[in-house]
Amino acid sequence: MDDRVPSSEELAELFREPEERVVPKVPRSAFVIVALVLLAILWSVWAGAYTTWLWFEDLGYQTVFSVTLGAQATFGIVTAVVAAVALWLSFRLALRLSPKSWSGSRVVVVEGQRVQIPDLSRAFDLLALPVALLVAFFAGSIAWGGWDVLLAYWYQVPFGETDPVFGRDVAYFVFTLPALELVANLLFALLVAALVGSAAIHFARSAQGPQIAGLARGPRIHLLALVAALFLVLAWQAYLAIPALLYGGTGPVPGASYTDLHARMPMLWAQVGAAILAAGLVLAAAFTPRKYLLSAAIAIYGIAIVAGWIYPATMQRFSVAPNELVKETPYIEQSIAATRKAYALDRVEERELSGEATLSAADISANSLTIDNIRLWDQQPLLDTFAQIQEIRTYYDFPSVDNDRYRVDGEIRQVMLSARELSAESLPNRNWINEHLTFTHGFGVTVGPVNEVTSEGLPVLFVKDIPPTSSVPSLEITRPEIYFGEMSNERVYVGTKAQEFNYPSGEQNIFESYAGEGGISIGSTLRQLLFATRFGDLKLLLADDLTAESRVLFNRNIRERLAEVAPFLLYDSDPYLVISEGRLFWIADAYTVSDRYPYSQPARGGINYIRNSVKAVVDAYHGHVRFYVADEGDAIIRTYARIFPDIFRPLSEMPEGLRAHIRYPEDIFKLQTAIYSTYHMDSPQVFYNKEDQWTVAATNQGGDAESGAMEPYYTVMKLPGEQTEEFILMLPFTPQRKDNLASWMAARADGENYGKLVVYRFPKQKLVFGPRQVSARINQDPEISRQVSLWNQRGSQAIFGTLMVIPVEESLVYVQPLYLRAENGKIPELRRVIAVAENRIAMEPTLDMSLARIFGDAPPDAPPPPPQP
Repeated sequence: MDDRVPSSEELAELFREPEERVVPKVPRSAFVIVALVLLAILWSVWAGAYTTWLWFEDLGYQTVFSVTLGAQATFGIVTAVVAAVALWLSFRLALRLSPKSWSGSRVVVVEGQRVQIPDLSRAFDLLALPVALLVAFFAGSIAWGGWDVLLAYWYQVPFGETDPVFGRDVAYFVFTLPALELVANLLFALLVAALVGSAAIHFARSAQGPQIAGLARGPRIHLLALVAALFLVLAWQAYLAIPALLYGGTGPVPGASYTDLHARMPMLWAQVGAAILAAGLVLAAAFTPRKYLLSAAIAIYGIAIVAGWIYPATMQRFSVAPNELVKETPYIEQSIAATRKAYALDRVEERELSGEATLSAADISANSLTIDNIRLWDQQPLLDTFAQIQEIRTYYDFPSVDNDRYRVDGEIRQVMLSARELSAESLPNRNWINEHLTFTHGFGVTVGPVNEVTSEGLPVLFVKDIPPTSSVPSLEITRPEIYFGEMSNERVYVGTKAQEFNYPSGEQNIFESYAGEGGISIGSTLRQLLFATRFGDLKLLLADDLTAESRVLFNRNIRERLAEVAPFLLYDSDPYLVISEGRLFWIADAYTVSDRYPYSQPARGGINYIRNSVKAVVDAYHGHVRFYVADEGDAIIRTYARIFPDIFRPLSEMPEGLRAHIRYPEDIFKLQTAIYSTYHMDSPQVFYNKEDQWTVAATNQGGDAESGAMEPYYTVMKLPGEQTEEFILMLPFTPQRKDNLASWMAARADGENYGKLVVYRFPKQKLVFGPRQVSARINQDPEISRQVSLWNQRGSQAIFGTLMVIPVEESLVYVQPLYLRAENGKIPELRRVIAVAENRIAMEPTLDMSLARIFGDAPPDAPPPPPQP
């Protein structure tokens, strides 16, 4: 590297003004190209926005589109304009206040010689506006993306609950505080940008270099005024951080702890005062020649920041830690109460079980409906079976299996239901016409009881084949076409000249045109051009099959469809299909969530508040979308109902045929059970020591050393103490690091009891075998082990199904199916059912036979065992 000092001649050469030269003219074609590119971009944006508007109009939710876009545009544009004007004025003021002493050029002395440096002010003049616009664009983008936060603040509905520290309604933390933080952060970013840009102008144009003291009076006042404003914003941010302690905190539980309230909060107030004092000192420094004022301001604020780190840490270590339980007890109580409210666990009803009841054949007979609805078919074996016996054609697929209940011969029966959807990827000849005009929809469903099996070890089916035939009158389907489903994500065009495939019939195919109400008309050339632009589909413009009645169906995946209409809701991962009045509907549970509930324990994703506030329904044929409010007490959904008054309907308006099939969703139940496993402890001392912590029961399937937590499962049963059977979702608990059963939780789903949570506790002094212990007993049973080993040696594979915990009266029955799959086969067959009750265990071809072997009294109508493989 050359370290020598450049000579004056070299510096002069470096800064010499370039000679004037002729600038070549930009060809006119370049302007044409730029104009065409801009037009193409504008057309693409317009096509996307207008076709989206048409889609919302087709669903009847134009206000959602207009309110959302209006809020985004208002907040984004206003913020961008204000930011651009403020920054540009600050930059222009900096240019105007720059010293006049070296306008034109500046002279520096190098090696005793004077060197003239050209004026750079023209460059700053040119850059001021672009920089201001660029920063304003980013600020506007942030405000554009925060439209829902700002609207929720404006239309907020009180929770009717107050925090235990400040006495403010919870709505302040959920709605107000996020909006204020967004505004404060925007102001901070803009002031930093204004300060950095203006300082760059002042210092670059100053003959004294980058020193505040060397600036003229005007530039100094300008910069120090910006610094003072920055300190005021810092004071505001520190003020907003005080209530934020209630959902942050550093103690043994979420929320403000003893140290937070007695050390961090005073230090935050000190930061507020220090920042305001610093702002005053900076302003004083702007108008007085005293240089120490600026240094004093920075020192005071710096001391407040450092003290905010040291003082709380010192108090925590030397005062709180030695007496943590005593000092934190009030805050542990507040966290327990708040967490239970935030997850709707304050409504849990706890019941005690004696754990001493001994089941008899009479008890089994008295709970026959519970026994008849024990699920023997797991999802994956059932999907594998459906794929082989009910897909019919390669382009059909069963993406999932749903659990529900229907009235069959006057009795409630749990069934497993799966939609036969069309998989475009599996078409034997994939081309544009087949994918978008001909093969447009799935067809029908397969429905079977959860507990019945044929003599071949296959599931009994209530609804099967194409077209669907039903052995149960209440499950008759008159409109089996599925245009909107879990797999339907490709756009299709209906009402065209092309024949639309409906279903296969022997060697022939049946064709039928779509007669539904969904879809957007694309009969005009302009509409076709718009949608061709949106989808990047030029073939749409060239197709001869389109007519004046042609329509396009898109956003057909029900999850995407719902998220497009109401993106502010969180949707359950398992929408399910319902048969009602001969038609097919999808029901999806939707949640309102927040991460700002004071003193509540955060769960996965950071949320600490959740409600299953909405039941969304999508018509599988027409594509209609309806949202029904299931929890009218939730302040968040009431706030969104004020923002979008045309979206939500009361649950009472849901058709009765659909209301009979609403169920408690799995995702929120998993979250609640995970939280309740700790927060069922209501004593601060027990909670602090985790003396009675539970965990979701685990099981070793098939003797596998790896064990995993059980998943919640639906079943129809008579709860202990109740008179009739009902559809519930349940999950058992074991003590932490123990395998015996501690309790089980049930979520009720029928009639007036919908949404009620019940926990049944077993006595701590009595051993009740848990799922892992029962799995070990099953694996160690000589008869079972011998039979499984024999099957595995004959070119087959024995597959253990899910171990089900079935409460009967005040005791438990464990049931586990055993499937057999041939080595080269794809159809698992249900060959054995294992039942365990207390110290008795049996494995027989049917559940009734296993229970009869245990309790010594076979039901008179027990079906004959299936033939041996």
